[in-house]
Amino acid sequence: MTSLTADAHVHSEWSWDAGSDPASVGTMDRICARAVRIGLPGIVFTEHLDLDDAWAVEVPSDIGTTAQAYVDERGRVRLPAFDVDGYLEAVDRCRHAYPEMRILTGVEFGQPHLWDAQAAALLGSGAIDRVNGSLHMLPFGDALRTEPTTLYHRTPADDVMWAYLDEIPRMAAGSDSFEVFTHIDFAVRSWPTWDAGPFDARRFEEGFRGAMRALAGSGRALEMNTRRLWPWIPQWWAEEGGRSVTFGSDAHDAETLAANFPEAMAMVESFGFRPGRRPEDFWTR
Repeated sequence: MTSLTADAHVHSEWSWDAGSDPASVGTMDRICARAVRIGLPGIVFTEHLDLDDAWAVEVPSDIGTTAQAYVDERGRVRLPAFDVDGYLEAVDRCRHAYPEMRILTGVEFGQPHLWDAQAAALLGSGAIDRVNGSLHMLPFGDALRTEPTTLYHRTPADDVMWAYLDEIPRMAAGSDSFEVFTHIDFAVRSWPTWDAGPFDARRFEEGFRGAMRALAGSGRALEMNTRRLWPWIPQWWAEEGGRSVTFGSDAHDAETLAANFPEAMAMVESFGFRPGRRPEDFWTR
């Protein structure tokens, strides 16, 4: 490997979890400028497309200071609508300002198996180059959903993890709109070590493998999210028939753009995945 691959999971001020901070204005431009400095050949700005009506919160401090700005008097997070026009204009400005780099449009679509119909007009418009599918929410009570972070405070940790893994095949079967499944370790990020001890992937191996089989069988790519490098993810993905991967830092600022990419690329390459012709192409085996 002589160069970096594209970062295919990047957020700017057009994502709700960055945009409520006044300091976030101009983040897209700063990210592009840093990409040029570090030799990153491409970026996919995958802003949040979250259409859930109300997100339940039980422990507000666990959702982060940005999300707390959207908590109503009933303890529900009500997110602002994605400003598609403003976002596309910003991308166009950056494409003109940084012609040496490939800049693609994208969304990180939360729970697409529940919201495909509502997103159909946007995703069918041709304006969005890449659709990453994310599972952030699980059922919470009778009619709401919430993140694993909140569920860990009221449900045994193992039950939350199994619920997350069991939902992935349903998401793969229930949506036609996304081509990449992101951060399959999302529920691990907030694993309650204070209650359940260190996370051991081997205890949930069959769940992860089952989710990967469903995704691989649907022809989708799996994101190698570089916030944390887990060798078992590309290993199990390859063993369960996964044919393609992408790389995503999940950056919400310029400083974390392409974090850990050299190590992630070397790790994935060791399991037989090879880059495509263009920086944003899937790595395949």
